[in-house]
Amino acid sequence: MITNLSRRDFLMSTAGVTAMSMSAKSYSQILGANERIAVGLVGAGGMGTNHIEAFLNLKQSNNLNMIAVADCWMKRAEESATKVGAPHALQDYRKLLDIKEIDYVTIATPEHRHAQMALDALDAGKHLYCEKPLTHTIPEAFQVLDKAKQSGLALQVGVQGMCDDSYSSAADSIRGGLLGRVVQAQIEYVRRYDEQGYNRVWGLDDKMPQPADLNWDMWLGSAPKAPWNPRHYFEWRNYAAYSGGIATDLFIHRLSRIMRACNLMYPRRVVGMGGIWHWPDGRDLPDNFEMLCEYPRGMTVHVLGTMSNRHPIEHCIRGYRGTMIFNDEGWIAKNKDGETLADYKKSGAEDIKLHHGNLHNHLRNGEVLKCPVEFAVAGLVAVLMAVESWRTGRMMAWDDAKRDMVPADTVPLDPFPDDPATES
Repeated sequence: MITNLSRRDFLMSTAGVTAMSMSAKSYSQILGANERIAVGLVGAGGMGTNHIEAFLNLKQSNNLNMIAVADCWMKRAEESATKVGAPHALQDYRKLLDIKEIDYVTIATPEHRHAQMALDALDAGKHLYCEKPLTHTIPEAFQVLDKAKQSGLALQVGVQGMCDDSYSSAADSIRGGLLGRVVQAQIEYVRRYDEQGYNRVWGLDDKMPQPADLNWDMWLGSAPKAPWNPRHYFEWRNYAAYSGGIATDLFIHRLSRIMRACNLMYPRRVVGMGGIWHWPDGRDLPDNFEMLCEYPRGMTVHVLGTMSNRHPIEHCIRGYRGTMIFNDEGWIAKNKDGETLADYKKSGAEDIKLHHGNLHNHLRNGEVLKCPVEFAVAGLVAVLMAVESWRTGRMMAWDDAKRDMVPADTVPLDPFPDDPATES
Protein backbone atom coordinates (compact mmCIF):
# COMPACT_ATOMS: atom_id res chain seq x y z
CA MET A 1 0.00 0.00 0.00
CA ILE A 2 1.16 3.53 -0.77
CA THR A 3 1.34 5.64 2.39
CA ASN A 4 -1.00 8.60 2.84
CA LEU A 5 1.96 10.95 2.69
CA SER A 6 3.13 9.84 -0.73
CA ARG A 7 -0.17 8.78 -2.24
CA ARG A 8 -1.39 12.27 -3.13
CA ASP A 9 1.70 13.30 -5.04
CA PHE A 10 2.10 9.85 -6.59
CA LEU A 11 -1.44 9.52 -7.88
CA MET A 12 -1.66 12.56 -10.07
CA SER A 13 1.81 12.67 -11.55
CA THR A 14 1.94 11.39 -15.09
CA ALA A 15 4.61 8.88 -14.13
CA GLY A 16 2.58 7.75 -11.12
CA VAL A 17 -0.63 7.16 -13.01
CA THR A 18 1.23 5.42 -15.80
CA ALA A 19 2.96 3.15 -13.31
CA MET A 20 -0.35 2.22 -11.73
CA SER A 21 -2.09 1.72 -15.05
CA MET A 22 0.58 -0.04 -17.09
CA SER A 23 2.76 -2.78 -15.68
CA ALA A 24 5.57 -4.33 -17.72
CA LYS A 25 3.29 -7.27 -18.40
CA SER A 26 0.52 -5.03 -19.72
CA TYR A 27 2.95 -3.22 -22.00
CA SER A 28 3.68 -6.56 -23.59
CA GLN A 29 -0.04 -6.88 -24.39
CA ILE A 30 -0.43 -3.59 -26.27
CA LEU A 31 -2.25 -4.15 -29.56
CA GLY A 32 -1.01 -2.95 -32.90
CA ALA A 33 -1.96 0.60 -33.83
CA ASN A 34 -4.36 -0.53 -36.57
CA GLU A 35 -5.36 -3.86 -35.08
CA ARG A 36 -9.10 -4.45 -34.72
CA ILE A 37 -10.26 -4.66 -31.12
CA ALA A 38 -12.71 -7.47 -30.39
CA VAL A 39 -15.28 -6.67 -27.71
CA GLY A 40 -17.70 -8.65 -25.54
CA LEU A 41 -20.58 -7.15 -23.54
CA VAL A 42 -21.99 -8.65 -20.35
CA GLY A 43 -25.31 -7.08 -19.38
CA ALA A 44 -27.70 -5.75 -22.01
CA GLY A 45 -30.14 -3.82 -19.81
CA GLY A 46 -30.34 -0.07 -19.24
CA MET A 47 -26.64 0.78 -18.93
CA GLY A 48 -25.75 -1.98 -21.36
CA THR A 49 -27.87 -0.23 -23.97
CA ASN A 50 -25.75 2.90 -23.52
CA HIS A 51 -22.62 0.86 -24.12
CA ILE A 52 -24.15 -0.62 -27.27
CA GLU A 53 -24.87 2.87 -28.59
CA ALA A 54 -21.30 3.90 -27.82
CA PHE A 55 -19.98 0.82 -29.62
CA LEU A 56 -22.07 1.55 -32.71
CA ASN A 57 -20.83 5.14 -32.70
CA LEU A 58 -17.18 4.09 -32.38
CA LYS A 59 -17.22 0.90 -34.43
CA GLN A 60 -15.69 2.30 -37.61
CA SER A 61 -13.56 5.14 -36.24
CA ASN A 62 -11.98 2.95 -33.54
CA ASN A 63 -11.93 -0.28 -35.58
CA LEU A 64 -14.05 -2.39 -33.23
CA ASN A 65 -15.82 -5.70 -33.60
CA MET A 66 -18.48 -6.85 -31.13
CA ILE A 67 -18.12 -10.61 -30.87
CA ALA A 68 -20.67 -11.55 -28.22
CA VAL A 69 -23.39 -10.24 -25.91
CA ALA A 70 -24.33 -12.10 -22.73
CA ASP A 71 -27.32 -11.47 -20.49
CA CYS A 72 -29.22 -13.66 -18.03
CA TRP A 73 -32.39 -12.67 -19.94
CA MET A 74 -31.83 -14.34 -23.29
CA LYS A 75 -34.24 -12.02 -25.07
CA ARG A 76 -32.04 -9.06 -24.23
CA ALA A 77 -28.88 -10.86 -25.30
CA GLU A 78 -30.38 -11.80 -28.66
CA GLU A 79 -31.85 -8.35 -29.39
CA SER A 80 -28.59 -6.60 -28.53
CA ALA A 81 -26.44 -9.06 -30.48
CA THR A 82 -28.63 -8.47 -33.52
CA LYS A 83 -28.35 -4.71 -33.10
CA VAL A 84 -24.56 -4.73 -33.08
CA GLY A 85 -24.08 -7.62 -35.49
CA ALA A 86 -22.44 -9.87 -32.90
CA PRO A 87 -22.39 -13.55 -33.92
CA HIS A 88 -22.90 -14.81 -30.36
CA ALA A 89 -25.87 -14.21 -28.04
CA LEU A 90 -25.32 -16.00 -24.74
CA GLN A 91 -27.07 -16.39 -21.40
CA ASP A 92 -24.03 -17.49 -19.41
CA TYR A 93 -21.31 -14.82 -19.35
CA ARG A 94 -18.68 -17.49 -18.73
CA LYS A 95 -19.21 -18.79 -22.24
CA LEU A 96 -18.43 -15.30 -23.53
CA LEU A 97 -15.17 -15.34 -21.57
CA ASP A 98 -14.26 -18.62 -23.27
CA ILE A 99 -14.15 -16.89 -26.67
CA LYS A 100 -10.41 -16.41 -27.13
CA GLU A 101 -10.58 -13.71 -29.80
CA ILE A 102 -12.26 -11.20 -27.45
CA ASP A 103 -9.75 -8.55 -26.33
CA TYR A 104 -11.81 -6.76 -23.71
CA VAL A 105 -15.10 -7.23 -21.93
CA THR A 106 -17.54 -4.56 -20.79
CA ILE A 107 -19.45 -5.39 -17.62
CA ALA A 108 -22.74 -3.49 -17.36
CA THR A 109 -24.70 -5.61 -14.88
CA PRO A 110 -26.15 -4.76 -11.46
CA GLU A 111 -23.30 -3.97 -9.12
CA HIS A 112 -23.64 -7.07 -6.92
CA ARG A 113 -22.48 -9.15 -9.92
CA HIS A 114 -19.46 -7.02 -10.83
CA ALA A 115 -16.83 -8.65 -8.61
CA GLN A 116 -17.19 -12.27 -9.69
CA MET A 117 -17.55 -11.33 -13.33
CA ALA A 118 -14.46 -9.11 -13.18
CA LEU A 119 -12.41 -11.80 -11.45
CA ASP A 120 -13.52 -14.39 -13.98
CA ALA A 121 -12.74 -12.06 -16.89
CA LEU A 122 -9.25 -11.34 -15.58
CA ASP A 123 -8.67 -15.05 -15.07
CA ALA A 124 -9.70 -15.51 -18.70
CA GLY A 125 -7.06 -13.00 -19.80
CA LYS A 126 -9.51 -10.27 -20.81
CA HIS A 127 -8.98 -6.55 -20.45
CA LEU A 128 -11.94 -4.90 -18.75
CA TYR A 129 -14.27 -1.94 -18.82
CA CYS A 130 -16.35 -2.39 -15.66
CA GLU A 131 -19.19 -0.05 -14.89
CA LYS A 132 -19.12 1.84 -11.62
CA PRO A 133 -19.11 0.99 -8.83
CA LEU A 134 -16.34 -1.52 -9.33
CA THR A 135 -17.82 -3.91 -6.76
CA HIS A 136 -20.56 -4.20 -4.16
CA THR A 137 -18.27 -4.50 -1.12
CA ILE A 138 -14.83 -3.33 -0.02
CA PRO A 139 -13.30 -6.83 0.28
CA GLU A 140 -14.47 -7.59 -3.25
CA ALA A 141 -12.85 -4.37 -4.50
CA PHE A 142 -9.44 -5.37 -3.17
CA GLN A 143 -9.82 -8.85 -4.62
CA VAL A 144 -10.33 -7.30 -8.04
CA LEU A 145 -7.56 -4.75 -7.49
CA ASP A 146 -5.06 -7.45 -6.53
CA LYS A 147 -6.09 -9.69 -9.41
CA ALA A 148 -5.82 -6.84 -11.92
CA LYS A 149 -2.35 -5.89 -10.71
CA GLN A 150 -1.18 -9.50 -10.78
CA SER A 151 -2.55 -10.04 -14.28
CA GLY A 152 -1.17 -6.87 -15.85
CA LEU A 153 -4.46 -6.48 -17.70
CA ALA A 154 -6.15 -3.12 -18.22
CA LEU A 155 -9.16 -2.29 -16.05
CA GLN A 156 -11.06 0.90 -16.85
CA VAL A 157 -13.87 1.72 -14.40
CA GLY A 158 -16.93 3.52 -15.75
CA VAL A 159 -16.64 6.89 -14.03
CA GLN A 160 -16.96 8.71 -17.32
CA GLY A 161 -16.54 12.19 -15.83
CA MET A 162 -12.82 11.51 -15.61
CA CYS A 163 -12.70 12.23 -19.35
CA ASP A 164 -13.47 15.88 -18.51
CA ASP A 165 -10.05 17.52 -18.09
CA SER A 166 -11.43 20.21 -15.77
CA TYR A 167 -10.30 18.07 -12.85
CA SER A 168 -6.79 17.17 -13.98
CA SER A 169 -6.18 20.83 -14.84
CA ALA A 170 -7.56 21.82 -11.45
CA ALA A 171 -5.16 19.37 -9.81
CA ASP A 172 -2.20 20.99 -11.59
CA SER A 173 -3.25 24.47 -10.46
CA ILE A 174 -4.00 23.45 -6.89
CA ARG A 175 -0.69 21.61 -6.65
CA GLY A 176 0.98 24.77 -7.92
CA GLY A 177 -0.43 26.78 -5.01
CA LEU A 178 -3.27 28.65 -6.72
CA LEU A 179 -5.70 28.17 -3.82
CA GLY A 180 -3.20 27.88 -0.97
CA ARG A 181 -4.04 25.20 1.59
CA VAL A 182 -7.24 23.51 0.46
CA VAL A 183 -9.61 22.95 3.37
CA GLN A 184 -13.05 22.07 1.94
CA ALA A 185 -14.94 21.07 -1.18
CA GLN A 186 -18.59 20.56 -1.98
CA ILE A 187 -20.51 19.03 -4.86
CA GLU A 188 -23.95 17.55 -5.47
CA TYR A 189 -26.03 15.13 -7.49
CA VAL A 190 -29.59 16.37 -7.01
CA ARG A 191 -32.72 15.36 -8.91
CA ARG A 192 -36.48 15.68 -8.52
CA TYR A 193 -38.35 12.48 -9.24
CA ASP A 194 -42.07 12.31 -9.95
CA GLU A 195 -44.44 10.37 -7.74
CA GLN A 196 -43.00 6.95 -8.58
CA GLY A 197 -39.75 7.96 -6.88
CA TYR A 198 -36.03 7.43 -7.26
CA ASN A 199 -35.14 4.36 -9.33
CA ARG A 200 -38.70 3.15 -9.76
CA VAL A 201 -40.04 2.07 -13.15
CA TRP A 202 -43.29 3.76 -14.07
CA GLY A 203 -46.14 1.28 -14.55
CA LEU A 204 -44.22 -1.81 -13.44
CA ASP A 205 -46.62 -4.62 -12.50
CA ASP A 206 -45.75 -6.27 -9.16
CA LYS A 207 -47.34 -9.45 -10.47
CA MET A 208 -45.27 -9.60 -13.66
CA PRO A 209 -44.29 -13.27 -14.12
CA GLN A 210 -40.68 -14.27 -14.54
CA PRO A 211 -39.87 -14.50 -18.26
CA ALA A 212 -39.29 -18.10 -19.27
CA ASP A 213 -35.90 -17.25 -20.78
CA LEU A 214 -34.62 -15.25 -17.77
CA ASN A 215 -32.26 -17.13 -15.45
CA TRP A 216 -33.15 -15.62 -12.06
CA ASP A 217 -30.59 -17.64 -10.10
CA MET A 218 -27.88 -16.40 -12.45
CA TRP A 219 -29.03 -12.81 -11.91
CA LEU A 220 -28.94 -13.26 -8.12
CA GLY A 221 -25.45 -14.72 -8.15
CA SER A 222 -24.05 -14.54 -4.61
CA ALA A 223 -26.92 -12.35 -3.35
CA PRO A 224 -29.31 -13.94 -0.84
CA LYS A 225 -31.58 -16.45 -2.51
CA ALA A 226 -35.04 -15.01 -3.11
CA PRO A 227 -38.06 -15.76 -5.26
CA TRP A 228 -38.52 -13.87 -8.53
CA ASN A 229 -39.36 -10.25 -7.84
CA PRO A 230 -39.80 -7.78 -10.73
CA ARG A 231 -39.10 -4.89 -8.36
CA HIS A 232 -35.72 -6.34 -7.46
CA TYR A 233 -34.89 -7.14 -11.07
CA PHE A 234 -35.83 -3.80 -12.63
CA GLU A 235 -35.30 -1.51 -9.61
CA TRP A 236 -32.30 -3.16 -7.96
CA ARG A 237 -30.67 0.14 -6.97
CA ASN A 238 -33.26 0.49 -4.19
CA TYR A 239 -32.14 -2.65 -2.36
CA ALA A 240 -29.01 -3.17 -0.30
CA ALA A 241 -28.62 -6.78 -1.43
CA TYR A 242 -27.69 -5.52 -4.88
CA SER A 243 -26.60 -1.87 -4.57
CA GLY A 244 -25.44 1.03 -2.42
CA GLY A 245 -28.19 3.23 -3.85
CA ILE A 246 -27.58 6.93 -4.30
CA ALA A 247 -24.01 6.65 -2.99
CA THR A 248 -22.77 4.02 -5.43
CA ASP A 249 -25.06 5.02 -8.30
CA LEU A 250 -24.50 8.78 -8.26
CA PHE A 251 -22.02 9.96 -5.61
CA ILE A 252 -19.15 7.95 -7.08
CA HIS A 253 -19.34 10.22 -10.14
CA ARG A 254 -19.21 13.42 -8.12
CA LEU A 255 -16.73 12.45 -5.42
CA SER A 256 -14.28 11.21 -8.05
CA ARG A 257 -14.14 14.71 -9.52
CA ILE A 258 -13.06 16.20 -6.20
CA MET A 259 -10.63 13.36 -5.63
CA ARG A 260 -8.96 13.98 -8.99
CA ALA A 261 -8.82 17.75 -8.48
CA CYS A 262 -7.46 17.54 -4.93
CA ASN A 263 -5.21 14.48 -5.33
CA LEU A 264 -7.19 12.40 -2.84
CA MET A 265 -7.28 8.69 -2.28
CA TYR A 266 -8.64 7.01 0.85
CA PRO A 267 -10.59 9.18 3.33
CA ARG A 268 -9.76 9.34 7.02
CA ARG A 269 -13.36 9.43 8.30
CA VAL A 270 -16.80 9.41 6.65
CA VAL A 271 -20.36 10.12 7.75
CA GLY A 272 -23.50 9.30 5.76
CA MET A 273 -26.90 10.78 6.59
CA GLY A 274 -30.36 10.68 5.08
CA GLY A 275 -33.36 8.43 5.02
CA ILE A 276 -36.40 7.01 3.29
CA TRP A 277 -38.19 10.33 3.59
CA HIS A 278 -40.24 10.60 0.43
CA TRP A 279 -40.99 7.14 -0.96
CA PRO A 280 -41.56 4.52 1.81
CA ASP A 281 -42.44 1.91 -0.78
CA GLY A 282 -40.46 -1.12 0.33
CA ARG A 283 -36.98 0.14 -0.56
CA ASP A 284 -34.29 -0.34 2.10
CA LEU A 285 -31.83 2.33 0.92
CA PRO A 286 -32.23 6.11 1.34
CA ASP A 287 -34.16 8.17 -1.19
CA ASN A 288 -32.41 11.32 0.10
CA PHE A 289 -28.78 11.13 1.16
CA GLU A 290 -25.62 13.09 1.81
CA MET A 291 -22.11 12.37 2.97
CA LEU A 292 -19.19 14.17 4.56
CA CYS A 293 -15.63 12.90 4.12
CA GLU A 294 -12.48 13.94 5.95
CA TYR A 295 -9.19 13.36 4.11
CA PRO A 296 -5.64 13.04 5.47
CA ARG A 297 -4.41 16.10 3.57
CA GLY A 298 -6.55 18.17 5.98
CA MET A 299 -9.83 18.85 4.19
CA THR A 300 -13.46 17.80 4.12
CA VAL A 301 -15.71 17.01 1.16
CA HIS A 302 -19.49 17.38 1.29
CA VAL A 303 -21.66 15.56 -1.27
CA LEU A 304 -25.40 16.31 -1.39
CA GLY A 305 -27.84 13.87 -2.98
CA THR A 306 -31.42 15.06 -2.68
CA MET A 307 -33.80 13.17 -4.97
CA SER A 308 -36.84 15.31 -4.07
CA ASN A 309 -35.54 18.69 -5.24
CA ARG A 310 -33.15 19.61 -8.03
CA HIS A 311 -31.95 22.98 -6.69
CA PRO A 312 -28.14 22.60 -6.69
CA ILE A 313 -25.35 23.75 -4.45
CA GLU A 314 -22.21 25.29 -5.91
CA HIS A 315 -19.54 22.88 -7.07
CA CYS A 316 -16.43 24.40 -5.56
CA ILE A 317 -13.12 23.83 -3.78
CA ARG A 318 -12.14 26.23 -0.98
CA GLY A 319 -8.55 27.12 -0.11
CA TYR A 320 -6.88 29.70 2.11
CA ARG A 321 -5.90 31.92 -0.85
CA GLY A 322 -8.94 31.41 -3.04
CA THR A 323 -11.92 29.40 -4.22
CA MET A 324 -12.25 27.34 -7.39
CA ILE A 325 -15.79 27.26 -8.82
CA PHE A 326 -16.68 24.71 -11.50
CA ASN A 327 -19.20 25.40 -14.25
CA ASP A 328 -20.31 23.97 -17.59
CA GLU A 329 -17.28 25.48 -19.34
CA GLY A 330 -14.57 24.49 -16.89
CA TRP A 331 -13.60 26.45 -13.78
CA ILE A 332 -12.73 29.88 -12.45
CA ALA A 333 -10.67 30.64 -9.34
CA LYS A 334 -11.21 33.82 -7.30
CA ASN A 335 -9.48 35.31 -4.29
CA LYS A 336 -11.17 36.44 -1.07
CA ASP A 337 -12.18 39.74 -2.70
CA GLY A 338 -13.82 38.08 -5.69
CA GLU A 339 -10.98 38.92 -8.08
CA THR A 340 -10.16 36.31 -10.72
CA LEU A 341 -6.95 34.40 -10.12
CA ALA A 342 -7.19 32.03 -13.08
CA ASP A 343 -9.71 30.20 -15.22
CA TYR A 344 -9.80 27.16 -17.46
CA LYS A 345 -11.91 26.16 -20.47
CA LYS A 346 -12.33 22.42 -20.46
CA SER A 347 -11.97 19.86 -23.21
CA GLY A 348 -13.57 16.44 -23.01
CA ALA A 349 -16.75 15.69 -21.12
CA GLU A 350 -18.56 13.07 -19.07
CA ASP A 351 -18.89 10.87 -22.14
CA ILE A 352 -19.06 7.09 -22.41
CA LYS A 353 -17.60 7.20 -25.93
CA LEU A 354 -14.54 9.13 -24.75
CA HIS A 355 -14.12 6.71 -21.86
CA HIS A 356 -14.16 3.68 -24.16
CA GLY A 357 -11.88 5.53 -26.57
CA ASN A 358 -9.41 6.12 -23.76
CA LEU A 359 -9.35 2.36 -23.10
CA HIS A 360 -8.85 1.69 -26.82
CA ASN A 361 -5.90 4.08 -26.90
CA HIS A 362 -4.52 2.46 -23.77
CA LEU A 363 -4.64 -0.95 -25.42
CA ARG A 364 -3.05 0.34 -28.61
CA ASN A 365 -0.42 2.79 -27.41
CA GLY A 366 -0.34 2.80 -23.61
CA GLU A 367 -2.34 5.99 -23.09
CA VAL A 368 -2.95 6.47 -19.37
CA LEU A 369 -6.37 5.26 -18.24
CA LYS A 370 -8.72 7.99 -17.06
CA CYS A 371 -10.15 5.85 -14.24
CA PRO A 372 -7.69 3.09 -13.34
CA VAL A 373 -8.59 0.49 -10.78
CA GLU A 374 -6.55 1.98 -7.89
CA PHE A 375 -8.35 5.30 -8.16
CA ALA A 376 -11.75 3.64 -8.56
CA VAL A 377 -11.26 1.52 -5.44
CA ALA A 378 -10.44 4.60 -3.34
CA GLY A 379 -13.63 6.32 -4.48
CA LEU A 380 -15.68 3.20 -3.87
CA VAL A 381 -14.29 2.89 -0.35
CA ALA A 382 -15.52 6.39 0.53
CA VAL A 383 -19.09 5.91 -0.71
CA LEU A 384 -19.39 2.48 0.91
CA MET A 385 -18.17 3.99 4.18
CA ALA A 386 -20.97 6.53 3.89
CA VAL A 387 -23.57 3.80 3.33
CA GLU A 388 -22.28 1.85 6.32
CA SER A 389 -22.32 5.00 8.46
CA TRP A 390 -25.96 5.55 7.56
CA ARG A 391 -26.83 1.92 8.20
CA THR A 392 -25.12 1.70 11.60
CA GLY A 393 -25.45 5.27 12.84
CA ARG A 394 -21.67 5.45 13.40
CA MET A 395 -18.93 7.49 11.82
CA MET A 396 -16.60 5.19 9.89
CA ALA A 397 -12.79 5.42 9.64
CA TRP A 398 -10.36 3.89 7.17
CA ASP A 399 -7.77 1.40 8.38
CA ASP A 400 -4.97 1.21 5.81
CA ALA A 401 -3.37 -1.86 7.35
CA LYS A 402 -6.63 -3.84 7.34
CA ARG A 403 -7.71 -2.39 3.98
CA ASP A 404 -11.17 -2.00 5.48
CA MET A 405 -13.41 0.44 7.30
CA VAL A 406 -13.76 0.43 11.08
CA PRO A 407 -15.93 2.44 13.49
CA ALA A 408 -14.23 5.82 13.93
CA ASP A 409 -14.53 5.72 17.71
CA THR A 410 -12.24 2.67 17.79
CA VAL A 411 -9.22 4.57 16.41
CA PRO A 412 -7.37 7.60 17.83
CA LEU A 413 -8.46 11.04 16.64
CA ASP A 414 -5.87 12.68 14.37
CA PRO A 415 -6.82 16.34 13.84
CA PHE A 416 -3.68 17.28 11.89
CA PRO A 417 -3.02 17.23 8.13
CA ASP A 418 -0.49 14.77 6.78
CA ASP A 419 1.72 17.51 5.29
CA PRO A 420 1.60 20.55 7.63
CA ALA A 421 4.64 22.21 6.08
CA THR A 422 3.09 22.81 2.68
CA GLU A 423 0.25 24.77 1.05
CA SER A 424 0.26 27.79 3.37
